[in-house]
Amino acid sequence: MRYEEYTIEGRNAVLEAIRAGKTIDKLFVLSGSQDGPIRTITDKAKKMDAIINFVNKERLDQMSQTGKHQGVIAYAAAYEYAEVNDILAAAREKGEAPFILLLDSIEDPHNLGAIIRTAHQAGAHGIIIPKRRAVGLTATVAKTSAGAINYLPVAKVTNLSVTIEELKKEGMWFVCADMDGEIMYKLDLKGPIGLVIGSEGEGVGRLIKEKCDFIAKIPMFGQVDSLNASVAAGVLSYEIVRQRLS
Repeated sequence: MRYEEYTIEGRNAVLEAIRAGKTIDKLFVLSGSQDGPIRTITDKAKKMDAIINFVNKERLDQMSQTGKHQGVIAYAAAYEYAEVNDILAAAREKGEAPFILLLDSIEDPHNLGAIIRTAHQAGAHGIIIPKRRAVGLTATVAKTSAGAINYLPVAKVTNLSVTIEELKKEGMWFVCADMDGEIMYKLDLKGPIGLVIGSEGEGVGRLIKEKCDFIAKIPMFGQVDSLNASVAAGVLSYEIVRQRLS
């Protein structure tokens, strides 16, 4: 697989990708461009709920791999997104209580890829990510997941807080990773559970933390602030696995 093909440059190429049904995560358009082809592209991208960024020529030139961007560059998803209901259905098919990871603003594609890989191995049924301020299913994510992206559904939602509320109605409850919480070994993490992991710098956002039923602290003994997001996801995922197996 050629991973570069998921950065699409040039007006015709971007328009053809949209018409072919490719999922566009982000669109970068030259500020001030108002001609017909650009308007067509931005209109179609809006209908797909893609994030549109208007940027200067220098930024586009820096991003461009071909030098022929014609004022528009798109980042297409390397893989199709699932729906949240697909994840719940995957749990039902296995006759298991749902185990879902929700990622609050993970922006590093290597971290997302590593989390997908670990979540798959830990028996999670899927991952939910937000549309904004987060990395999507890019080629780097696919590569870092070491193939796990082919087996684990990833859903993209507009609002994580609203999604948590909806999943609570399905009987799920939620635990987030945070240094202010209770030591994870003291928590009952069995049953239908959503594990919320925060961003590399900010952690879990306040509004989302307030929606969680438990706050889990990973015991740490070093001098640095915290664990990498993908490592924290792995540690907590396997505590959930341990409790499910016990």
